[in-house]
Amino acid sequence: MSPAADTPDATPPSPGRRGRGRPRKTADERDDGNRRQDLLRAAARLFRLKGFAATSTRDIAAAAGMRSGSPFYHFENKVALLAAVMQEGMERALVRQQAAMDAASAAARAQGRTLSARECLRVLVRNQFDLLLGPESDFIPVMLYEWRSLSDAQRSEVTRLKDVYELVWAPVLHALHASGEMAGDPGVARLLLFGALNWSAQWYDPARVGQGGYSLDELADIALQLFLKPPS
Repeated sequence: MSPAADTPDATPPSPGRRGRGRPRKTADERDDGNRRQDLLRAAARLFRLKGFAATSTRDIAAAAGMRSGSPFYHFENKVALLAAVMQEGMERALVRQQAAMDAASAAARAQGRTLSARECLRVLVRNQFDLLLGPESDFIPVMLYEWRSLSDAQRSEVTRLKDVYELVWAPVLHALHASGEMAGDPGVARLLLFGALNWSAQWYDPARVGQGGYSLDELADIALQLFLKPPS
């Protein structure tokens, strides 16, 4: 590489052109992005509460504060909107899972140690409950219960994201199995674990916390007690 290539260009860009990087979005483009997110949130909420078949695009537009035809500016049809809700849910899940693991790892490093496999599973389980039952938690339940409404191509993209999400769990479960903390086969344990956690979207009632119900932290601890041997 020549020396000139190592030297940053100190010449500022002229007022008439942008420097390197993605061009700034216009106000209209930012507004379109916000409206799309409003539609996705409204659709996720209604699909979860009423079901995909019973929800019309008019219902979704009204919930998002838009005219009845507005969803078709962003999505070809209602099925395309459903697919976008599921993809958005998985993309959010990936970001939140990584953030949860990063925060836990940073806290452990501050104490001069690394996370154990048991602690990693606790973080993953707690985050999964948050995705299912916490704030803005409509997206993943819609994916769980409206899966058959998608085309094969749409399912393929959501499956790709789901596989990336679950990839983080596999080495943790294998490590727990190798240490003897989890007796069952890691692959089967993963399926049973997700089945148990995801079903909580059907029965959990946050209004009962403190009145005989459990907080999400308590549920995460109970889940570990069910699947792992007591710590020695």
